[in-house]
Amino acid sequence: MRPELARAHLLYGEWLRRQRRSVDAREQLRTARQLLDAIGMEAFADRARRELLAAGGTARRRAVSARVELTAQETQIARLAAYGLSNPEIATRLFLSPRTVQYHLGKVFAKLDVTSRNQLSHVLSGRLDPTSRPAFRRSCR
Repeated sequence: MRPELARAHLLYGEWLRRQRRSVDAREQLRTARQLLDAIGMEAFADRARRELLAAGGTARRRAVSARVELTAQETQIARLAAYGLSNPEIATRLFLSPRTVQYHLGKVFAKLDVTSRNQLSHVLSGRLDPTSRPAFRRSCR
């Protein structure tokens, strides 16, 4: 029953918005989005978020646990970046080009909704195993 209820809120909210009843629409669309996120119906939740924004409401991004998981390569790169390695250092360790590392970090930042490496380390701190910290070998310059 929950998916049908969530879709009913979404459809009613969309209809209200098209009838120029933005305040009522935002209430229905927020409810729909919360229900759809809880169920895991991501496509409909994104649709509710877009409609909510169009109705003049604010829609926060989904929690990290509700987002798409990082790939193995993205996880490795994110972990090394969170520990303070630069793109060329990460590239050397993983036998990649610095440009490839930059590409994957961009995807990681988008998936985790962060804008800096400092934020990345805070987001990943709860997800990383402290015993898996890589050994640093930096040359003295």
